[in-house]
Amino acid sequence: MTVSNHSKTLFRVSRDSLFFHADFRRLWAGDTASQLGMFVGITAVPLLAAVTLAATPFEMGLLTMAETLGFLLLGLPAGVWVDRLARRPVMLTADVVRAVLMLSIPVAWWAGVLTMGQLLVVVLLTGFATVFFDVAYQAYLPALVGRERLLEGNAKLQAVQSTAQIAGPSAAGVLVQVIGAASTVFATGLGYLTSALCLWRIRTVETVPERTGHERLLPQIIEGLRFVFADKPLRAIVACTATANLFGAAAQAVQVLFLTRTAGLPPAAVGVLLAVGGIGGILAALCSGAIIRRIGQARSIWLVPLLVWPGNLLVPLAGPGWRLALAGFGLAAAGFGVILYNVAQVSYRQAITPDRLLGRMNASVRFVVWGAMPLGGLLGGALGETVGLTGALWIAVIGELCGALWVVCSPLRRMRDLPVTEKDTLAPA
Repeated sequence: MTVSNHSKTLFRVSRDSLFFHADFRRLWAGDTASQLGMFVGITAVPLLAAVTLAATPFEMGLLTMAETLGFLLLGLPAGVWVDRLARRPVMLTADVVRAVLMLSIPVAWWAGVLTMGQLLVVVLLTGFATVFFDVAYQAYLPALVGRERLLEGNAKLQAVQSTAQIAGPSAAGVLVQVIGAASTVFATGLGYLTSALCLWRIRTVETVPERTGHERLLPQIIEGLRFVFADKPLRAIVACTATANLFGAAAQAVQVLFLTRTAGLPPAAVGVLLAVGGIGGILAALCSGAIIRRIGQARSIWLVPLLVWPGNLLVPLAGPGWRLALAGFGLAAAGFGVILYNVAQVSYRQAITPDRLLGRMNASVRFVVWGAMPLGGLLGGALGETVGLTGALWIAVIGELCGALWVVCSPLRRMRDLPVTEKDTLAPA
């Protein structure tokens, strides 16, 4: 009888999993398609620019800047608009727009009219649509699964991202060699279309925020910013992420050029190397809940970056043979740390924020942390032109690691766990 009761308990717990949440499965499937297509594009588009269109380091910097410039230009008002609208239609529209834009690249290539200018415009406008998708996406999850299951939901979505980070670049590297970079980008457009179809099939009725008729844009933007920067742990998290993203974008701007021109790797090897970081990410996503509960949410945010982000220091050592494996190990370690850090800090942000501020909170955070990336892209391109690809990559990975100092030197270091109750009033700065 005891065994039978225990089995029933295990079954009951398993049925509580988001695996059995039909609409979360649809969101999850759409995210899988979108992430896989996106990571194919993240590898194929720079290879298209570097190998096929013979881009300079500065042009690669502009390309990196274009990917995230939307967060700097539209991030804050996007949060206000998302808080005024149902979030799922915003995500659907963004997916369709991104699909059409990305599919224009292979069409232009097949017609023989593709230029670096079109590539920059497509990446820029796709980034604008991504602003609205990402702000709505993170605001939509708490309403879909409930705040009590945010850790599980974020862990599963991060697992998808990490898996796509392995499969996408690996597939892209092979496809680029077989069918060409422009044709490979076709998979990115298909991924966004599949994501839109899955979102369209979600049946959960979403509550549309009430409008008072007297809402002004600027005061609402300020309210979102004040909420983010009045919370000391959140302030440190934002500073850490922004610094890491600034230098991470600088590394991204020169990384493909370094790997193909300095390290002498073929496109397939570049794809494999860029995918390896996802292995660590998958491991982190699978065990993130257990690790965070074991060492505490606050410690997960400051201790993990301190211990494993230094793996990025091995990337500038990449080259043929054993040096490729060394760089891959470093990327896997860093990928583990990034995903574990993200699960902990994103879940904290979502848990403490009232529903009416979720869009603005996400937009305010992304305005800072993603807004740093176009500046980082320009920085990486400029460094590549002045100190060379190897020197630029060393500066970038060291700067990325220094971002952890914000959380290490913050009140988080004296805490084990973070409060996860909703805060509807502003804490003192």
